[in-house]
Amino acid sequence: MRRFLCCLVVLWGAVIGTAQAAPPKTVLVLGDSLSAAHNIPVEAGWVHLLGDRLAKMEPGWTVVNASISGETSLSGRNRLPALLEKTHPAVLVIELGANDGLRGLPLAQLKENLAAMIDAGQKAHARVLLLGIELPVNYGPQYRDGLRAVYADLAKSKHVALVPFLLDGVALKPELMQEDGLHPVAAGEPLVLDNVWKELAPLLR
Repeated sequence: MRRFLCCLVVLWGAVIGTAQAAPPKTVLVLGDSLSAAHNIPVEAGWVHLLGDRLAKMEPGWTVVNASISGETSLSGRNRLPALLEKTHPAVLVIELGANDGLRGLPLAQLKENLAAMIDAGQKAHARVLLLGIELPVNYGPQYRDGLRAVYADLAKSKHVALVPFLLDGVALKPELMQEDGLHPVAAGEPLVLDNVWKELAPLLR
């Protein structure tokens, strides 16, 4: 009997230890200046606002913002493995491609890099959300349509959630955009978060 009780104590301790060692529920955001609060206070950016919303609506979740202004899909792809290893996210949000597009880089290269990041996230058991972006009209319909297709095709083939246009409802309102016409002002960031939240919320459950 004493031996049996000792075994129960050991097993119970192992269960408690496993529970305590469970990784936190983390949302990892890998993006560029659109997620790095470009030219506005960090606390006004949509990623920081996401952290605030999660604290109120989904306690137990944390946000890690690994976004860097100027990030391309290739540099994000190169950084992602170490970030996954460090944060073990339950949800991976990929917001990359704008800088590839602005530089006119080949869309096939963008698609390959995004696909590799999605694969890496899924291999790490993270649910993936892809955030699409639009380019100014001066880039021409062929390139702009091709960019849209990159996100749509990947979302379908990789079975991941998609926000087709991160700045939907914001980009065409001058009062919500900075002078560069590319980044929202602080007043536009809650609307950006709402766009993300529609697809992100189901992934949290």
